[in-house]
Amino acid sequence: MKQDVLRMLKGLNFTEYEAKAYMALLEKSPMSGYAIALSSGVPRSKIYEVLNGLVERGEIFVSHEDPALYIPLSPQELISNKKRKADAAFDEASKCLEVFHATMQNRDHIWNITGYNAIIGRIKESIKRASSRILLEIWKEDAELLKDELQTLSATGIEIIIVSYGELDFDFADVYPHDASDEITLEYGGRWIVLSIDDIEVIAGIVSLGEDSRAAWTMHPGLVMPITEVIVHDLYIMEMLRAHRPILESSFGPNLIELRKRFNIGPSGFTVATKLGFVK
Repeated sequence: MKQDVLRMLKGLNFTEYEAKAYMALLEKSPMSGYAIALSSGVPRSKIYEVLNGLVERGEIFVSHEDPALYIPLSPQELISNKKRKADAAFDEASKCLEVFHATMQNRDHIWNITGYNAIIGRIKESIKRASSRILLEIWKEDAELLKDELQTLSATGIEIIIVSYGELDFDFADVYPHDASDEITLEYGGRWIVLSIDDIEVIAGIVSLGEDSRAAWTMHPGLVMPITEVIVHDLYIMEMLRAHRPILESSFGPNLIELRKRFNIGPSGFTVATKLGFVK
């Protein structure tokens, strides 16, 4: 128990000696510096330097008598003070670092993300910056991992539109279930994610290869526009199918399979994953 408390105090920026001295005073006070050294195990040659530091930070109090006696700040007050100072420090850091915001909006580079967990993690962090809308093309199993974050954003008024491969019960979003999920998965040899945030930031990649999954993250206008349009054009097609399915399928087959055969590389016998060397 004592070791847990000492570890916690060090997590609150106490040195080991400071933590031991404060802990000794919690167990018994008031005490003289000499008594604190004996009780805590802090060397007598260091004890007054340690105590002076704690007094300066307001974490213990000292009496003006001879010998001086010390008492600790109560744990509740200590935690409250630490929280207040931490909040103030974060507020100041936020203001000071805001001047570097523009340098973070780097629109000239494309960043590679490797590994499924890293891709999902990057998406979770990026969507927090959304201010107007999120467009997302995604498989059900991957979308479930983002549900909490997306629902929270939706509650703030951000529009969320999803092209879903598989049925999604996301009542907070505008979901367009893709009619040919199984066929598309087979044709392309796996699952992918395409994400557009406010039409200014995109993440896109294949996510069904575990640690070999790859995605690109960028704000480059030359990629943001066409990648966003990939999702938008799928939405166009789905709206047209909703309104005119019999006519379109009479011309292009069920779920527009004839169009996919004509333009996709899947039905020709080569999946995207195979061409990229992910699947032998």
